[in-house]
Amino acid sequence: MKGTKLFALAVFSAAFLSFTPVNKKYIVIDAGHGGNDMGATRNGISEKEVVLNIAKQIQETGKSLENYEVILTRDSDAYSQLKDRTDMINKLNPEMVISLHLNSSPHPESVKQGQEIYTQNSEASKKLAEKISQKFDPSQIEGEKNLHILRESKAPTVVVELGYINNTKDRELMTSEKGQKEIAQKFVEAFNEY
Repeated sequence: MKGTKLFALAVFSAAFLSFTPVNKKYIVIDAGHGGNDMGATRNGISEKEVVLNIAKQIQETGKSLENYEVILTRDSDAYSQLKDRTDMINKLNPEMVISLHLNSSPHPESVKQGQEIYTQNSEASKKLAEKISQKFDPSQIEGEKNLHILRESKAPTVVVELGYINNTKDRELMTSEKGQKEIAQKFVEAFNEY
């Protein structure tokens, strides 16, 4: 009996001592809209679906990140209040937050194209915007904007308008599987460089 206890204690000690805690840091991807909130729509395509698909692709591609774990504010077609999203973000205390959206212009077919990035009034948010902007062409950092997620998130946060839903080239990129993978890869590269 004594030998069994000693053996169990030895096994437990070896397992405990060999355990190294994983110090992963979080990246939160907020897929805008959801549920009854469609966001921008065009030709039967809704912003809420496109940004959710891209968020999931970023999470999947982000599995290659060594020091980060990608968390989504939503992983289904559900709507949550903005306050609930920022409460969740602040509890997680992530390294960074990216809120994904699609742009739309008042014209049926927009000549405007590319990403637009909005920041908080912080150097960390501006640095994150710069890293993301470098990966996309064309892209433009629009600067600070008084949006709930930017105002209430304590972590470095940016809002990224991924492109114009009523620009054919942008829409094709954002809705194709190949395009979504390309977008996700660019985000993951930016995270690695942040």
